[in-house]
Amino acid sequence: MIRITVWNEYKHERELEEIKAVYPQGIHECIREFLEEEPEFQVRTAFFSMEEHGLTEEVLANTDVLIFWSHALQEEFSEEVAQRVRRHVLGGMGLIALHSAHYSKVMKLLLGTSMSLKWRHGDRERLWCTAPGHPIARGIEESFEIPREEMYGEYFDIPKPDDVIFTGWFSGGEVFRSGCTFTRGRGKIFYFQPGHEEYPIYYMPQIQKIIKNAVKWCSPLKQERETLDCREIKVSPEARRHGEGEKG
Repeated sequence: MIRITVWNEYKHERELEEIKAVYPQGIHECIREFLEEEPEFQVRTAFFSMEEHGLTEEVLANTDVLIFWSHALQEEFSEEVAQRVRRHVLGGMGLIALHSAHYSKVMKLLLGTSMSLKWRHGDRERLWCTAPGHPIARGIEESFEIPREEMYGEYFDIPKPDDVIFTGWFSGGEVFRSGCTFTRGRGKIFYFQPGHEEYPIYYMPQIQKIIKNAVKWCSPLKQERETLDCREIKVSPEARRHGEGEKG
């Protein structure tokens, strides 16, 4: 069983009728619905206005993969909660950051760069698979079109990814590293660019398949969280071995 928490600001869908028309119950509920098609996924949701943004120590300790969508409330997001999420990722929790979550405090803390890029509303994107052998790309065709999407363009100020699985080309001419993986501590991170709130992108079967694949890839091998610290080892492994009566 993979325990998933889907986190969303849940601001645009409440305040803007045109966004509510696309995601009546919020982006998080749309994502929850298609994830729950997988019998091995156990899904909960959380959003900004909940206590501690719904990302308490208990919630994160019981989360194998956190899916994170943010946009309008990046600066208002709690520093304490951002540091908590970072600690859990370093300890082994998987993180899938969607669309404008590239600019979140969580991603800036984990990746250490400005995360800046270029953008423009109302474009068309063709998403190319540039690492077809990666598990996140399993079952995804060579390329597919997203009819309406916000353009994200280079230069994208990120550290060198472990893999660039998807590259987006936009009808205005820009390109973008649209699906990137990173490893931080014990945790795996997947950044996935598609998902502007004005368009029904998370209803697309290809997008849903990629996110499902990413959950499986990001999921830690064991559910217990690692604590990364600098420890003095007073007795070496060889000393312990000889102390048990073995001969070298």
